[in-house]
Amino acid sequence: MKQFAIILLVSLTVFSCQSRSEDTKKQFFLPPATTYNYVEIDNVKLFYREAGDKSNPTIVLLHGYPSSSHSYRNLIPMLATHYHVIAPDNLGSGYSTHLDPATTTYTFDVLADYTEKLINTLQIKNYVMYMQDFGAPVGYRMMMKNPKRIEALIVQNANAYIDGLTPKRHDFFRMAQMDTSQVKHDFLYSLTGEDAIINKQYLFDLDSTNINIQSPDAWTHDLAFLRSQKDREIQVQLFQDYNTNLIRYPKWQKMLRETQPKTLIAWGRKDLKFNYKGAEAYLRDLPNAELHLLDAGHFTAEEKTRDIAKLILEFLFKNGIE
Repeated sequence: MKQFAIILLVSLTVFSCQSRSEDTKKQFFLPPATTYNYVEIDNVKLFYREAGDKSNPTIVLLHGYPSSSHSYRNLIPMLATHYHVIAPDNLGSGYSTHLDPATTTYTFDVLADYTEKLINTLQIKNYVMYMQDFGAPVGYRMMMKNPKRIEALIVQNANAYIDGLTPKRHDFFRMAQMDTSQVKHDFLYSLTGEDAIINKQYLFDLDSTNINIQSPDAWTHDLAFLRSQKDREIQVQLFQDYNTNLIRYPKWQKMLRETQPKTLIAWGRKDLKFNYKGAEAYLRDLPNAELHLLDAGHFTAEEKTRDIAKLILEFLFKNGIE
């Protein structure tokens, strides 16, 4: 009997140690590794970041100005444990080929065409589409061609309504297209310089109490790809083309109204470029959309990465996309 008691005590001790060991392992967060890839399409190389099991639903992260897929360096691992994640660099941005703007005119039609070709080359049929800033005109152009490919929309400071623009901002885009003078060109060119990227983009809508939330890695990376005159001219051409998006807003809104995609709107309330009224305007056409206004600015995924990731994971789970 005494021997049995000793054996039982040893067994319980071992079991207890194993249980504690297993519990400890469950607390670890080990996201899949992100890979850094190129695919050649039409004699150009398009760069993309990828992570997660390809058998899981795919999330495509579309970046804005003045950045690249680098915007999502922190968000990708938070999503990749549950999803297959693709984050491409636009043609002319980041590590993708920068064709000479003297011989290639950069428009949002061109960016959308190349991004769609990338997704097709990767044999991704259906996907969740995350859009921020420039990501909206790229994403909505792709969606207009085949709305059924989009399993859900995640809209993060990605404007598709005039409501989201102040009259001054609206006029800025209109005149960027209409005013072809050298003076206007030089002004747009100045917006691609170091001071403008740092202070009129990343730090523009932050106050002194939370300015340290924005990593200098963001603008340092962006500026590395805006060193040459040609690189900066690419972005000038996109500024000049941006008004074509405003003209298309009614068509995009009609598409949303007719297709009613599952939609999560996670918007930085402090955004002074695309203000929160643009987020609320989506509800006119998508009354079932989930709207969250976060205490952040234009680069919400940089400032509130964990909050954005949590909202995405919960939203997709609730909508059966898992």
